[in-house]
Amino acid sequence: MDTLLRLADESGKIEFPNLWNGSLAIDRVAFSVFGIDIYWYGIIIAVGVILAFIYAMKRSRQFGIISDHLFDVVFVAIIAGFIGARAYYCIFIDAKINFFDLRHGGLAIYGGVILAAVAAAIMCKVRKVNLPAMFDLGGLGLLIGQCIGRWGNFVNQEAYGAPTAGDLPWGMTGTAIIQDPLVVQKQHELFEQGSDLYALVHPCFLYESLWCLVGFLFLHFYSKKLRTFDGEVFLLYVLWYGAGRAWIEGLRTDSLYIGDFRVSQLVAIGSAAIALVLFVIFKLTKTKNKGYVLYKDSQLCADRIAAYENKMMVLDEKEKAKKAMKESEKAAPSILAEGTDDVELDDAELKAAAEEATETAEETTEAADEATEVAQDAEDAAADGEGAEEDNNDAD
Repeated sequence: MDTLLRLADESGKIEFPNLWNGSLAIDRVAFSVFGIDIYWYGIIIAVGVILAFIYAMKRSRQFGIISDHLFDVVFVAIIAGFIGARAYYCIFIDAKINFFDLRHGGLAIYGGVILAAVAAAIMCKVRKVNLPAMFDLGGLGLLIGQCIGRWGNFVNQEAYGAPTAGDLPWGMTGTAIIQDPLVVQKQHELFEQGSDLYALVHPCFLYESLWCLVGFLFLHFYSKKLRTFDGEVFLLYVLWYGAGRAWIEGLRTDSLYIGDFRVSQLVAIGSAAIALVLFVIFKLTKTKNKGYVLYKDSQLCADRIAAYENKMMVLDEKEKAKKAMKESEKAAPSILAEGTDDVELDDAELKAAAEEATETAEETTEAADEATEVAQDAEDAAADGEGAEEDNNDAD
């Protein structure tokens, strides 16, 4: 009882009474900038996104994805994911909250994943990125982001589970948790029973964070040695996360219901089941097709990377030519200012050199344009070949 009374008089306190007697003092606000509070929740999510992006950039070539194209897809997907997560929360969980009032949080992972996936698919089409390979890499990144992001719920004392009888070794409580009506009711029941235990709740944030961590480690090594078809890792991500969310959601008290069923739990079970069925089907069909190769090992991937590298090389040469021409133009006045008899000859040479640099820059520009057209034609032809190959695979 002393613990609960102390928590009631203090703010930002979290305790795990069965683990140790102390408490954690955590302020939701990390710092303020020009009077605007910056919350730990946002910082933690940002850290998760950044680490996921760094990981994806490091492994992009192992999936046959060009880093610049990855950046374009991820940039759009992050924006769409945030909008989707916010919209899902405002529509289905808390309709009273202002969508644009970002200082009063509220994000739902399902909305974020769905809209991010749609945006990523569109950008993959625009940038000619292999969609299944991109989703494989995206699934690994999502596990990193979710593993870290869930600790924002810990700071906010939210997304926790139902109150227990108090004997849960890792059960938690806090200044916000003890005000939950369900926790208050459970605590009164324990007092009436003569128990000296506290109504501790399940740290669901921790369960999901650890679940995502284990899933990431498994799929990280799986993707290096055991991946047999593009899209396999993403399907396993959906299966893994859906299975974990299904049982974790069953512990929470803040779920959205349709009748007697939790919406998030239904979505989790449904998505996991669909992912399992698709995984089995593709595993059987793709492995049976002896001509199937991963995108990263395909000629299409090699052609696209070669075209991209050639384009970058030409653009680099073009930039060097422009710099050389500018340096030549800057050097001319200093020579003319000398006023010696040799100036006319040096100036003529310099003028010739400038003209030559200009011609070189123009030729390089034309070469860059031609290389870009060739690369585009190669990508289009390869894409047509890929489509024909997929048709043949379907026919098999």
